[in-house]
Formats: sequence, C-alpha cells, structure tokens
Amino acid sequence: MFIIVNEFCERFSYYGMKAVLTLYFLNYLHWDENLSTTVYHAFSGLCYFTPIIGAPIADAWLGKFNTIFWLSILYVVGHVIKSVGAIPTVGSTEVHVALSVVGLIAIALGTGGIKPCVSAFGGDQFNEEHVQERAKFFSIFYLSINAGSLISTFVTPVLRGDVQCFGTDCYALAFGVPAALMFFALIVFVSGSGMYKKNPPQGNILGSVFKCIGFAIKNRWNHRSKAHPKREHWLDWATEKYPKKLITEVKMVTKVLFLYIPLPMFWALFDQQGSRWTLQATRMNTDFKGFVAQPDQMQILNPLLILILIPVFDLGIYPLIKLCKINFKPLPKMTVGMIIAALAFGVATVVEFKINETIPDPPKSGESFLQVMNLAGGEVTINGPGNVQFKEPALNLNDYKDPEYLKMKFEGTQTVTVSWGGDPCLVTVNDTAAYTVVVQDSGCRQVSGRVCTRVQDYIQRSYRGYTEVIQR
Repeated sequence: MFIIVNEFCERFSYYGMKAVLTLYFLNYLHWDENLSTTVYHAFSGLCYFTPIIGAPIADAWLGKFNTIFWLSILYVVGHVIKSVGAIPTVGSTEVHVALSVVGLIAIALGTGGIKPCVSAFGGDQFNEEHVQERAKFFSIFYLSINAGSLISTFVTPVLRGDVQCFGTDCYALAFGVPAALMFFALIVFVSGSGMYKKNPPQGNILGSVFKCIGFAIKNRWNHRSKAHPKREHWLDWATEKYPKKLITEVKMVTKVLFLYIPLPMFWALFDQQGSRWTLQATRMNTDFKGFVAQPDQMQILNPLLILILIPVFDLGIYPLIKLCKINFKPLPKMTVGMIIAALAFGVATVVEFKINETIPDPPKSGESFLQVMNLAGGEVTINGPGNVQFKEPALNLNDYKDPEYLKMKFEGTQTVTVSWGGDPCLVTVNDTAAYTVVVQDSGCRQVSGRVCTRVQDYIQRSYRGYTEVIQR
C-alpha cells in the first residue's frame, strides 16, 4: 500500500508539473513556440534517459530502497526550485530561467533515477509462489499511475488558469502543489520502511549484459576462420566466460529488441500532446456549453481513455477477436496502434490548416478589410468600392477572433457608407488597415435610432506564430 500511494503521488507531481510546462515557457518565460517545444522535449528525453543511470546505481551500489530514497529527495528539491522560479518577485527573467533549468534537471534525475526501481522494488515484496498477489499488485500499481496522471492533468491547469497570483496566471501554485505531493510521496515511502523486504545489491546487471555481448562479438571475430565450427547462436561464443543462464537471458533480450525499433517514432508523436497539441489548443475555442477547458487540460484524454479502454479491450474487444479465431498477438496490436497514432496526427494536421484559415493575413498595400457586426438586425448594406449586403443573424461581439472581412481594393483613404434602410453612416477607411463597424440599437451617436461605431482592428502575426486581432 505504501508503494502504491507513493507511486500515485509521484505520478501526480510529475504529470501535473509537465502539463503546464509548455505554457509556462511560452507565457511566463516568453519563449517562442519552437524554443518552448525544444526545451519541453529535451526535458522529456532526459527523464527517459536517466533510468539508464538509476538502474546500475540500484543494482550495484545503493540497492533499490536507498536509490528511491535519495533520488526522491533530489526530486523534491527540483520541484521546490522549479516552484520558486515561477514566483514573479524572485529576481529577473534570467534568474527565473536559471532556476527553471536547474529544477528541471534535478526533476529529470529524480524521476528517471527511481523509474526502474519502484516497480522492481514492489515486485521484490512477493515470494516466487505469490504469483496472483504479484499480478494484482501490478494491476493496482498501473492503475495508480494513470489515476495520478488523470487527476493532475485536470487539477494543475485549473490552478494555473483559474487562480491569479501577482496579477497573472498562478504558475507558482501549479508547480507548488506537485512539489507538495512529491514531498508527501517521500514521507509515505519512508513510513513503510520497517515492513519492506530490502534485497541487497546484486551487481551491475546491465554492465554484465553489455560485457557478455562484447565478449561474444570479440570471441566470434577471433574464431572467424572456417577451421572453427559454427555455433547455433552468435551469443554462444560467450560460453567460455559467462554462465549459460545469463547468455540465455541476453538472447531473450536481443530477440525482442527489433520490436523496439519503431517505438521512437511512436513516442516522438505521442509526447507532443504536451507541446504542439497543447499549443494548438491555445488557438481553439474550448468553451463546452459553459465549461471552459484550459488548453493544457487536453492532455487528460490519454489517462482517461486508458482507464476506460483497458477494461473495454480486455473484457470486450479481445474476447470477441478470440472468438473469431483471429491470432491477435502483441506485434499486430503494436502495428494497429501506431497506424491509429499516425491517423490521429493526420487529423491534427487538418485541424491546424483549418485554424490557419479562420483568420486572414494582415491587409497589404492597396487593400482594406471591413466587417460589420450587426447587433440590431435587418439588412446592412455597404456602399464603397463595390456593394456588399450583410444580413442577419448578427455576429456576436465575442466572435472578433474569427472575423469574416470584406476585402476592398483601393489606394489611400476612402469613405464607406453603411446603411440599413434609414440614414446612412459614413465610415472613413484607409488601405493596409482593417476595421469593424458595430451596428446596434442605442449608443452615443444616434442614426435613425441606431448606433454605428467604427473600431480599427490590428491584425498581426504574434510571437507564437499565428495571427491575432487586437481591437482599439
């Protein structure tokens, strides 16, 4: 139970912090999208590289318990540094960047270092005959991982966006809560120390594997002449130095290695949920009939669908496939999954094109853009360089981010007449500019009982790389 709670809190802290990381880079440190994405994936890559360091430390030096303990302390320190770096009153931007980088490196060393140890340490608590108990433990263990991820990717974006700190989004709180959860995870893990089965270090297994492979290659090269009989497997050339059990296990590892060849391509796509897909969500309407989702909350879909679809597949789809006498082995499952992932990114590509189509490029020389927001109803006619009719239903004032402009071709300054069956409203427009004319029933300037207000729109490419409209 201690290990399960520890894993839940640790995953909450990791995924909760990571959920808001890209927007922190973008909006708090004011990095552009490309740099934010690069640093985000560099951090993710470091998190997945450091288990190669944590495993040998646990196997050959500290043991699993001590490795988890000491690296969890480093993990907590990294979270605290990261949280302090998100407080606006602490130093300059350079200080915030330095604290963020140091904190992320410490977090990567901590989470990566304990990653290969926690599940193995949990498995050590069961004797060989406790097969069912061990299987039940790992089912709950995996459930706790996804539950922590699910809850954190919902909560921390809310803390960031719905709570205001120092007059802006509260990144300090969004990072501080995961830090507190990681500290609690450490306390829970240490609390069960007296009940754990702690196996001593048994040598560097990873090092033995590489040495066995290296010796087999070297020995085969030294006996490459035809005078030496061939052996069944190239790893059998290591039998002069290494035990048969180790060689058999290394054979099993090398046999499945080819399955991992396409995995980097899959994870290169999958991990973009927290970077490019989150950035894409910032340019979309996330209002679902009153519930406004934060852009970084879109990452909740992965753990949510895992928790939903695992029982659906295990209890429904896979048994039906088996009844159809289809041999659906792990390799075909992986293939189908990767094809679906590729299709998902194809859909994301189409969505990105559609987003870019919603807002035009800024008007060029000899062009002027004009849109009418008809809040009064009835037909609205524009008379200027060409005639165009605008009919109800009227646009809502909140829809200015998705304008539908009339493109007018002229040089210099022109007067455009906006009329709706009564006295006209004269609007002065210039080329290389965009305007919105708001027609409503009351206001400061009365024209036949209606108001005509001109607003200039500044259409520009933002530092995030997409078009934004600012009305003044």
